[in-house]
Amino acid sequence: MAGSNFIDYVKILCRSGKGGAGSCHFHRAKYVPKGGPDGGNGGRGGHIILRGNRNLWTLLHLKYQRHIFATDGQPGGECRSFGKDGEDRIIEVPCGTAVYDADTGKFLCEVTDDGQEIKLLRGGRGGLGNWNFKSATNQTPRYAQPGEPAIEKSVILELKLLADVGLVGFPNAGKSTLLSSISAAKPKIADYPFTTLEPNLGIVGYRGAQSFVMADIPGIIEGASEGRGLGLRFLRHIERNAVLLFMIPADADDIKKEYDILLNELQQFNPDLADKGRVLAITKCDMLDDELIEEMRQHLPEGVQTVFISSVTGQGLAELKDVLWRTINDEDNRIPCRITHRDLDITHRVTEEDDFIIEQESPEEEEETWDVEWPDEYWEENYKDD
Repeated sequence: MAGSNFIDYVKILCRSGKGGAGSCHFHRAKYVPKGGPDGGNGGRGGHIILRGNRNLWTLLHLKYQRHIFATDGQPGGECRSFGKDGEDRIIEVPCGTAVYDADTGKFLCEVTDDGQEIKLLRGGRGGLGNWNFKSATNQTPRYAQPGEPAIEKSVILELKLLADVGLVGFPNAGKSTLLSSISAAKPKIADYPFTTLEPNLGIVGYRGAQSFVMADIPGIIEGASEGRGLGLRFLRHIERNAVLLFMIPADADDIKKEYDILLNELQQFNPDLADKGRVLAITKCDMLDDELIEEMRQHLPEGVQTVFISSVTGQGLAELKDVLWRTINDEDNRIPCRITHRDLDITHRVTEEDDFIIEQESPEEEEETWDVEWPDEYWEENYKDD
C-alpha cells in the first residue's frame, strides 16, 4: 500500500495568523501642535479554510504538505492607517472529506459539496489603535490593543467516498467483476484474494438517462473490524453509501453464516451501519439450474431482498438494477439522512499516520495582556462578517 496514490487518511498541522497590533501614535504636523491620537488598527490574521473540489479524489496532495500556516496581520500605522490583513490559506479537499481533532478524535466538520467552504481556524482579530479610545475625558490615550493570538490545531482529514451503492463481500466474491460488467469502470480482476487494494467507483446506467454510483472496496474477512486484512482501512467508505449490496458466491458452504459474519463486522466497525438499506446478491449463478436456485432460497437470510446473478453471463443483472434503484430512492436511504459521524478512537485510526510527529517550532512571543475593553459598536460595524 506504500506505493498507492489513493490516500484517504492524512494528519496535518494548521495554524491561523495572529492579529496585528494597534498603533499608539499622535499626529504631529506643522501648525498642528496637538493633533491628537491617530494610531491605526492592526490587520486581521489569515484564516484556514477548507474548500470542496470535485476534481480531487484523494488526499495525496496533503500527504507531503503537513504544515499549513496562514500569515499574520500587519500592525497599524500613523494617520489611522490600518494594517494589512493576513493571507488566508485555502485547503482543497475532495468532496466527502471529514475532519477530526487529532488530539481528542472529536468530529469537527465535513465537506460534501463542490465549492463548499468551511472556516476551520479563524484568524486573530487585529488590535485597536489609540484613536478608538479618545473621548472628552481621555483626549490623549497612550495605549493600544495587541492583536489576538493565532490558533494552532493538529487535525485528521478522512476521505469517505460518496456513492449510492457499496459492495460488501469476502475476497473473490465477484465484486470487481460485477462493477466492470454494469459500468465503465476497469478494476483489477484476478483469481486470487485481495486483488482490489483500493476503492473503485463506477457509474451504473439505468433505463436511459438515469444512473447511480457504485463503490467497490477491498474484500472483508472475519475480524476486519479489529484490523485484520484490508477491511479496517477501507470500511470508512461504506459509511457514505446509501445502500449496501452484500455479495456471496453461490458455492459458499453456508450463505446465511457468511452474511451474518459480514453484517457483524460492519456493526463492530460502526453500529449505525446496521440501519442502512441492504440487498443480498448471490453471485456466480451461471452453473445453477432453477431447481437448485429454489432449494437455496429456503436457506437464505430473512429480512433482506435477494437476487441471483451472474456477472459473466448477465443473468439477473437487470433485476438487480431494478432492486437497487428502488432501494436507493427509498426516503429512508437518502445519503444526507444516513451519513453518520463517529469520533475517532484507537481502533479507527491509521497507525502509520497517527504516529506522525510534527516537529515545528513556534516563534517565541512575549505574552500580551488584554487590559483594554473592546468597544462593541466598533466590532459590529467593522467585523460583522467575521
